[in-house]
Amino acid sequence: MYFLKKSMIVIAGSILVSLGINLFLAPYEVLDGGIIGLGLISNYLWGLKVGFIIILLSIPIFIIAWLHYRDYFYNSLHGLIVSSFFIDILESVDFVVHIDAVYSSILGGILIGLGDGLMLRFKTSTGGTDLIAQFISDKTGINVGSLILFIDSIVILFGGFILSFDTLFLSIITVLVIGMTISVFTKNVVQT
Repeated sequence: MYFLKKSMIVIAGSILVSLGINLFLAPYEVLDGGIIGLGLISNYLWGLKVGFIIILLSIPIFIIAWLHYRDYFYNSLHGLIVSSFFIDILESVDFVVHIDAVYSSILGGILIGLGDGLMLRFKTSTGGTDLIAQFISDKTGINVGSLILFIDSIVILFGGFILSFDTLFLSIITVLVIGMTISVFTKNVVQT
């Protein structure tokens, strides 16, 4: 029964992340941080599939997880695959919602934060830098949302300088909202 519940959490979280990206971030070339942000940068610059790039860039992280954090490897592999699948499958919904770019950045951040936070509460994630943040959080006790916020900031600064000031500004809003949402959503999760 727990496996079924966890599988449903991964699917629900992945759909929330995908909708946050495709409905609210992609139309304005806004970035998420981490591996997803790198996937978005490659999409905006070269038209590459975001989900495919996420999987490709996550391979070294999953090798480390396999060698040192087997539980996280098993708990996050399906999150990586399912979320990457939904990000690529739902990419065509970017025309459905048309709102101001700032509000779009906020709503995208909330959906992504809820999706990530939901999975993190059940000791799973989309992999990538979420997985790195979980490793560090388990060793240090630092809130996983705060760690994700730090890592994401590095990626959006890089992407913002490559793409545009608007991308940087809107991405800062998004990453702050994602970090706050994850922090609130995972606040009472006991680290093991």
